[in-house]
Amino acid sequence: MILVEKKKRKIKVPEYLVREVLNGKKLYYKGYKDILSKKKKPEEIMGSSSIQSYFVNLIAFLITSKINRKNYIVTTNEPGLHADHKNNLSNDIAIFEKSKVTLSDKYFDIPPVLSIEVDVKIALDENFDNEIEYVFEKTQKLHEFGVEKVIWFFTRAKKIFIMPKNENWLTINWNQNFEVFEGIELNINQLLAEDGFGEI
Repeated sequence: MILVEKKKRKIKVPEYLVREVLNGKKLYYKGYKDILSKKKKPEEIMGSSSIQSYFVNLIAFLITSKINRKNYIVTTNEPGLHADHKNNLSNDIAIFEKSKVTLSDKYFDIPPVLSIEVDVKIALDENFDNEIEYVFEKTQKLHEFGVEKVIWFFTRAKKIFIMPKNENWLTINWNQNFEVFEGIELNINQLLAEDGFGEI
């Protein structure tokens, strides 16, 4: 008796589940397979967690309150970056030089000065072996696009990656002070304490 191995039928993933396109690779929202198997609804995976949304708001508010708003704009709510036909990227927070910005209903097609990310929100699938590989590849692409500095906050590990273009990258803990942007200092533990949360 000859056993015939059945080919797995490839399931087409709807375009609305694509969070980013990086170097030609479609990257889907983390948890998208639960949508395909009808275990979850799209809104259950496409939003940020409570801690992620809190952090984005906390950091964006601090920067906005101290930045020179004549020269820069601070954007949130996953501002999209159209780097080229193979790269449509999203950020949690992006700071742009105001003189270079034209507001429209399309993605930004200019690089921000600073890009900030809170956690990894894509499914790794066969594209990456681990989250760090994705973080490095995306950061490299942002630098190639012209972003001067990329900062990643990791809420579980309580670590911060500070990744300036053409300089050494740095990993620090939440209790350390660092310059987030042009003289604006940030200390996560201090911010949490001031906001009445203590350590998360």
